[in-house]
Amino acid sequence: MHSPSRHLSAGRNALAWTGALAALFALALWSLSVGVSDVSWNTLWSDNEDQMVAQVLMYSRLPRTLALMLAGSAMAVAGLLMQMLARNHFVEPSTMGTVESATLGILATMLWAPHWPVVAKMGVSAVTALAGTALFMAVLARIRLRSAWIVPLVGLILAGVIEAATTFLAYQHDMIQSLRAFSNGDFSVVVEGRYEMLWLSLALTALACLAADRFTVAGLGESFATNLGLNYKRLVLQGLIVVSVVTACIVVTVGSIPFVGLIVPNVVRLILGDSVRRSVLWVATAGAALTLLCDLFGRLVIAPYEIPVGTVMGVVGSALFLVILLRRRAAH
Repeated sequence: MHSPSRHLSAGRNALAWTGALAALFALALWSLSVGVSDVSWNTLWSDNEDQMVAQVLMYSRLPRTLALMLAGSAMAVAGLLMQMLARNHFVEPSTMGTVESATLGILATMLWAPHWPVVAKMGVSAVTALAGTALFMAVLARIRLRSAWIVPLVGLILAGVIEAATTFLAYQHDMIQSLRAFSNGDFSVVVEGRYEMLWLSLALTALACLAADRFTVAGLGESFATNLGLNYKRLVLQGLIVVSVVTACIVVTVGSIPFVGLIVPNVVRLILGDSVRRSVLWVATAGAALTLLCDLFGRLVIAPYEIPVGTVMGVVGSALFLVILLRRRAAH
């Protein structure tokens, strides 16, 4: 027989999920209704349907909203995976050189293979992102005193070196302006036909959710995972491939979105603990909601102009990151 406390816990969980999904749906509807064009829902569903309104929604607003949700959830889950693999709560793709390495790969294809299709450019970007991530893990393995403060500093230094090399290469070939387009997440150019690659990141996020238990064990260390019969090195490689491909998909499509993979997993961890299986779906949902909120703020604060979501996320994420750091320091 099931205890009453278990039934109560299941009821609270179902209620929490209902509220979270309802809030995400409300944010998505709000995102669909915000923009320069005046979109009236009454006009859309009336008998005298305005074709212009329908086209704005289907070819511009809906792809943008879907891209925001896909990119936010994928980056949040990628950050969660990296925190488990690196065994540190203060790393994510934008603070360990993964995003910068992906940008370097895109720049290389723009310089020496501009005729390649987008999928091929994404493949090159994924390879360079994987190489940068592997370099970070290799450097991390040689650090003896791996305190919570040293690891993100090493990642930021490595990211700065890669970004400096990328900027120098772009400057030599007069590509600074094109490089900046990939350095800041901007969803204003997302229309139908220019975001579909993000569905690949959704598929990889789903695979990460299915392997949540394995990544939880990997976060406990190589010895523990090996004792349980898992191939630790293969599991780490799988996680790094997922993170690299997800990062490349997002950078190629909309640019860099900082701090999503850092803030969202830490906030969810404060509530649900370190179990990836228990928190991964919450991390994906919260990442999508946070990205939608930052995009809505950027579109409304100086309307009809807009601030790129990467800029808004950088300000909000850095402030929340400082709060988490100060909270951790006070707890110690």
